Amino acid sequence: MDSSELYHVKQQFVLGAYTSLVKSPLPDPNSPDYHLALLYQARAYIALNDTTSALNLIPDGTDNVALKAAASLAQYIAAKDDTSGEAALEELRDLAVEIEGDDVQGTERDKELVRVLAGTAFARAGEIEEALESLGTETEDLEAVAVIVQIYLSINRPDLAKKEFDRAKRWAEDDLLLQLIESSIGLVTGKDNYSNTLSFYTEQIGNPSLTSPHLLTARGVTRILRNEIPEARSDLEESLGQQPQDAESLAAFTVAAGLGAGKRSEAADAWSKFETEHPSHPLVIDVTNKAALFDEAVTKFTVPPAIGAH
Repeated sequence: MDSSELYHVKQQFVLGAYTSLVKSPLPDPNSPDYHLALLYQARAYIALNDTTSALNLIPDGTDNVALKAAASLAQYIAAKDDTSGEAALEELRDLAVEIEGDDVQGTERDKELVRVLAGTAFARAGEIEEALESLGTETEDLEAVAVIVQIYLSINRPDLAKKEFDRAKRWAEDDLLLQLIESSIGLVTGKDNYSNTLSFYTEQIGNPSLTSPHLLTARGVTRILRNEIPEARSDLEESLGQQPQDAESLAAFTVAAGLGAGKRSEAADAWSKFETEHPSHPLVIDVTNKAALFDEAVTKFTVPPAIGAH
């Protein structure tokens, strides 16, 4: 069982309190919590897209498979071209094979983390089948289940995500991560008008021991879907106050601005800012493609003459 200190570190990571996590001092290197705390902190840096700090945190020349996997994931995300990105993915493939052998530098928990980090990288690369194979569809590691569920949700298969969640409930304890998985599925499916999802995010936001702009963004999105636009804007403005450049928070705020009762110029300004700062975001790409299709349709449409015109 984890110590109370390590449990808090895990809680911060699971709930997206990455900034406060990376600012927390690591335990003494001789502490039994040191290794896992360092891994959580390195992963928090990766989640913040601060791959340089993540790599600086990982000891040079480490033989531990989990630390090597975290470094490879950071290198994949930091890659500037396809060649370096593929090299990082290949390192993760090698590690996924290595952990199946007998001579492995790491615990069973480290091995599971290799699968999670490799699966995350493969999913980001669009290699969905490889990601699921790496994670293991019969896994009893809850972090792996969380990634599997996110993959299924990302490919519009909430039915498979729900099936994976139901399977996990048979063996997992009532873990915070299990509740988060359920809330993610509820956010996509809209079950009971998102009531369970909203309650979970509200409960966690009220936790005085952590500050997570990601929870505020998640609740803001939930409130948009419930048509609670002013409340959604309040959450998203607070989230952006903590992480001004976060793409997902900006995307949600842009949507809320367009749906609200405010000035249309405000919505246009929000979209312009978002489109300029995050041109490769899926929302920008989707809207751009739809605008192009609309323009194409307009060129094929002939306006009929007005009735009575000569």
